[in-house]
Amino acid sequence: MKNKLIASVEAMFKTEKEMPAFRSGDTVRVYFRIVEGNKERIQAYEGLVMKIHRNATNSTFTVRKMVGDIGVERTFPYCSPRIDKVELIRSGKVRQARLFYMRDLRGKAARIKERRKGL
Repeated sequence: MKNKLIASVEAMFKTEKEMPAFRSGDTVRVYFRIVEGNKERIQAYEGLVMKIHRNATNSTFTVRKMVGDIGVERTFPYCSPRIDKVELIRSGKVRQARLFYMRDLRGKAARIKERRKGL
């Protein structure tokens, strides 16, 4: 069982935000608050969900996007107050939970089929 102190601290940071149901292989757009000096702005980060780590308030998801020929991966915590919203752009049809093989693929080989709703 968890320590009561740890559970109370985790309860303080848990936020009940509207998050769409997404999984590995989906393309999402994450609106993330960036603080630069004393200014704050929202930046969109769109890419493929590579993996999801579920662990109550410590849950994270990793998004990979291509910038030119370079792949950039970023891990976002689910319960972060810095995440403004998450939009589901496209649902992908994959058979694995962790898509690390996508790191080696380029161009057309890196395409993922779309998952149809209701089929």
